[in-house]
Amino acid sequence: MADTGEGKKEEAEYKRLHTFPLIRVRGGMDYAFTSSAAKMIKETMDKKFGSSWHVVTGEGFGFEIAHEVKNLLYMFFGGSLAMCVWKCS
Repeated sequence: MADTGEGKKEEAEYKRLHTFPLIRVRGGMDYAFTSSAAKMIKETMDKKFGSSWHVVTGEGFGFEIAHEVKNLLYMFFGGSLAMCVWKCS
């Protein structure tokens, strides 16, 4: 019986979903949403899930981006600070 790879794909998605909260806590608490936080988050995501991750942190920004399906995180921290993490090919 041939392996379809569905199990590996689901496991990879599970790991990606559970990595975001760990990065969120580290990035938000230690670096207070500065450019060094964005750089640290991008490098971590690139290392764990391959390249082409992008991170924007700050206040009062909007965005319209093209991203891969199930590879976008947009969250607020402390009311006015926001972070957007996405992967594109």
